[in-house]
Amino acid sequence: MQLIRTTKRVTLLAGIAGGLLLNGCGKSQPAAAPPPPEVGIVVIQPQRVALTTELPGRTAAYLTAEVRPQVNGIVQKRLFTEGSDVKAGQVLYQIDAAPYRATHASAKASLSRAQAVLVSARLKSNRYKELIKINAVSQQDHDDAYAALKQAEADVESAKAALESARINLAYTRVTAPISGRIGRSTVTSGALVTASQAAALSTIQYLGSMYVDVTQSSAELLKLKQNLASGLLKKDGASQARVKLMLEDGSAYPLAGSLKFSEVTVDQSTGSIILRAVFPNPKQTLLPGMFVRAIVEEGVSEQAILVPQRGVSRDAKGDATAMVVGAGEKVEVRPIKVSRTIGENWLVSDGLKAGDRVILEGLQRAKPGAPVKVVPFGGTSAAASAGAVQPSAPKK
Repeated sequence: MQLIRTTKRVTLLAGIAGGLLLNGCGKSQPAAAPPPPEVGIVVIQPQRVALTTELPGRTAAYLTAEVRPQVNGIVQKRLFTEGSDVKAGQVLYQIDAAPYRATHASAKASLSRAQAVLVSARLKSNRYKELIKINAVSQQDHDDAYAALKQAEADVESAKAALESARINLAYTRVTAPISGRIGRSTVTSGALVTASQAAALSTIQYLGSMYVDVTQSSAELLKLKQNLASGLLKKDGASQARVKLMLEDGSAYPLAGSLKFSEVTVDQSTGSIILRAVFPNPKQTLLPGMFVRAIVEEGVSEQAILVPQRGVSRDAKGDATAMVVGAGEKVEVRPIKVSRTIGENWLVSDGLKAGDRVILEGLQRAKPGAPVKVVPFGGTSAAASAGAVQPSAPKK
């Protein structure tokens, strides 16, 4: 009997405890509000930025001269090595000079004959000049003697000109380099007949110590650049001529900087572009005529440029650029902006942002428009926020 009573008491206590436990579980505790997500921001600060534009172009020799014959004849010798450097005045070809030497000798003899006739005519004119004073000769004879003297003087001058022409033609049989530079291949060999009026050049010399780079720029971009300079949005730097840098065909940078010399005064009607010409030093002759390059031209300097990292700019459904900023009350705002170009890893913003704006760079996936966020410096967020991950929610009871 005593054991039965004890068992009943234990069962009754267990039932009371179970009822109390069920009653306690029926009352749910209110859940705590999650903390605002962390976002990494950068504070916009205007800065001085040199603006450049990249334009395609071609290299051209600083000086180019086509070697052409100025007299007719047979080429006797070629006196240079193709592809070598030549000096101005260096003899390149020797044309058969025999007929020109003969012409020169004939002109020299003609001059001597004319000079001899001049001596006789001068003596006769001087004699008649004295005789006319005493009426020993007629006035007609005196006039004829004076006219013969003048004709003899003219014949001497004509003979001198003929001799000089013969000398020049004789010198032209030695075809010389008009400029210093590197000479290309020869289009003729020994024994070839050349003429003074032929269309084909014997060879071409190009000076490669400096190189031109001709690049094309649209007229619209040039007008915009001039407007920005006139309005003060851009300013010229201290250099009198804009500096230009080159990117070669293989993607490497040319080590020496050039300067912009001039722009063409006429717009190409078919392309709507103009030619800009820059000059580059080329001491090692790395640049060769006709190479394709990309020129980086300095346009000017913006003293109050607004730059935003590219990771902080996105596009909406219309393709317009937007940025997420932290506004009043530490809440997220979607700000439409206008970007004009990239500068390194940043966008150059022309409208939509101002100094002091806080642009979100990290935690963009967690930042919702109008929702509060916790601001931390860019790079100082947690790993989850940096990756844009969403924290898992607490399990429901």
